[in-house]
Amino acid sequence: MPFIGNKPTSVPLTSADIQDGTITASDIADTTITAAKLASGTVQNQSAFKNIIINGDMSQAQRATSTSSISSNGYHTVDRWQTNLSTAAGVWTQSQDTTVPSGQGFAKSLKMDCTTADGSLAAGDRLIIQQAIEGQNLQYLKKGTSSAESLTLSFWVYATKTGTNIIELYDNDNTRQISQSYTISSSNTWEKKTLTFAGDTTGAFGNDANASLYLNFYFAAGSTYSSGTLNTSWGSVTSANRAVGQVNHADSTSNNFYITGVQLESGTSASDFEFLPFDVNYGRCERYCRRLGSGVNGRAANASTFYFGNTLEPPMRATPTLTLTDTSVGIGNLYSHDYTSSSSAFGLARSTKTGVVGSITGFSGMTVADQLQTWHNFDSDDTWLLITAEL
Repeated sequence: MPFIGNKPTSVPLTSADIQDGTITASDIADTTITAAKLASGTVQNQSAFKNIIINGDMSQAQRATSTSSISSNGYHTVDRWQTNLSTAAGVWTQSQDTTVPSGQGFAKSLKMDCTTADGSLAAGDRLIIQQAIEGQNLQYLKKGTSSAESLTLSFWVYATKTGTNIIELYDNDNTRQISQSYTISSSNTWEKKTLTFAGDTTGAFGNDANASLYLNFYFAAGSTYSSGTLNTSWGSVTSANRAVGQVNHADSTSNNFYITGVQLESGTSASDFEFLPFDVNYGRCERYCRRLGSGVNGRAANASTFYFGNTLEPPMRATPTLTLTDTSVGIGNLYSHDYTSSSSAFGLARSTKTGVVGSITGFSGMTVADQLQTWHNFDSDDTWLLITAEL
């Protein structure tokens, strides 16, 4: 219905108007939504997936909820978060934990628990928890141009050891980096931290599915990474300038470190954490890692070998690697679980981003061409094949 009468005086459309539903004709009359209004918060940025980080609330953990004796690189528990121990800085247990900041909406955190201390770091020792990000997800940041966007990082942290800690953005395509420090002020207390990194006008990210940007949380850093001057502006990598001032969280087995609510977004201010529905977050993680369990269909190739095929939807980031994680796979029809082997072996026939064809051997007595399906521990951990396409 058109507005009848004199045109009302133009007033800004505020976030309060949107939230309480009181959008009036005078609000509608002002259609000049400027960059200044967006920056000031007069008009809230409502775009979905503003968080560059996947699984920043630590809610997904497909590999395991706890892994002990960690002393080398790898993905261990919480999806999309890799442990980087180029040379060991202590030995750790990593877990998905329920210790979270009160009243913030989080249910899970990533916990690092030092189980073997390293109070005297060798030069090359370091411990980093990191997430790698595909270049094709970063093109809107306009890196390498005069319009390069700033990035703001916010997160919650709880640690036994107080002091200075380093966060780094590492440009893997152009071997450039920038670091900033933050301080853990109170032992065993949840604290929210916010850091803003300037945009980089040098070196564009590749527009592909490879790792272009790393977000690095340092926990320990030997002199190779900490003996210079902290590089707080974008520049070519000088190792000694990457983590200057970093405290050593590996110096005592009493040390714990929890983190959750990690959000990296364009702009110079932090917005509230973007909570995604569980299934959406899970689906994003499946691009990099997923597990197969019961219900994979196939046929008996002979008395001892089961051939199967499985569609990977959504597609993986790249052609995946497959690992048999439990040899006690059972094979049967819908009504009975007829064939079980405790010494199964997995053979890969073909793997693509969208599907996998393979075989499981070690059975006996199967009838050739019988249509069967896998079954595995319905009442507990229903997984036997790990499929990964990590960065």
